[in-house]
Amino acid sequence: MRSRHALTVALLGLALFVGIAAWRAQQPVTLTPQFFSDRVVIPAPLLVALHGGDRFLAADLETMRLAATGLDDRGVDTGYLVRAQREVARLNPCHEDNYYLANGLLTWGGAVEEGNDVLRAAVECRFWDEIPPFFYGINLAFFQRNNEEAARVLEIGAQRSPQNAAAMRKLAVMLRAEQFADERLALNYLIQQRDSAADPKLQDMLDKRVIRLQGLIALREAQRRYEQEHGPLTTLDQLVARHLIESLPTDPLRLGYEIRDGRIELKKLKIAGLEEQP
Repeated sequence: MRSRHALTVALLGLALFVGIAAWRAQQPVTLTPQFFSDRVVIPAPLLVALHGGDRFLAADLETMRLAATGLDDRGVDTGYLVRAQREVARLNPCHEDNYYLANGLLTWGGAVEEGNDVLRAAVECRFWDEIPPFFYGINLAFFQRNNEEAARVLEIGAQRSPQNAAAMRKLAVMLRAEQFADERLALNYLIQQRDSAADPKLQDMLDKRVIRLQGLIALREAQRRYEQEHGPLTTLDQLVARHLIESLPTDPLRLGYEIRDGRIELKKLKIAGLEEQP
């Protein structure tokens, strides 16, 4: 009697299990998206502690790490580089590779202010080096159109470089007189950066920035021709409609171009938590 009762309970349990399983099989499956946190950047004080109090060693190793992992076949991890290079600048603002990478990958990759922060620190720290003032001065003139400050910084570079002093001072005078086509200078020096890069991946990233700037130059030339005949340009599509260019240039960084204050500019990268302050 007991065995028959146990068998009945077992069969009822099996039937209940099969029923529930069949009901669950008919229900839609909801997948919960997984959220991954951003890459970890170790703060400068902790890096110093991890490297036995040697901030210069910490800066060297962190720069090697960000140079090796900050760019790959998919492109540049700009958000990570911004935070990592900022910490390296805190460790050693004189670090040559850090300011060079910041200028090429951040400033010319859309993170203008963040890259310039690293350059500004290098200008102050590397008191013997004319290159950071040159880079920073060009960026001030090209991106921020602050010719007066750009000229002041270039004169600092001239004081540090007997060989290039005359050229830098001449450039400073031209910027103050607003007689210089800044995009042409920017293109020339960006090409020089690309051609001197030893790392193929870095060279490829810089080449994309060269192409991006060439697109801007083509758009500005078309804008000048348009405005001579039709007045102020309001949209980029007007250049195509008037057959001044066949199509809008493709930006390899996928940021694009925009009209800002009546002038065509490179679009800046929007980084969460690091937006421009008014």
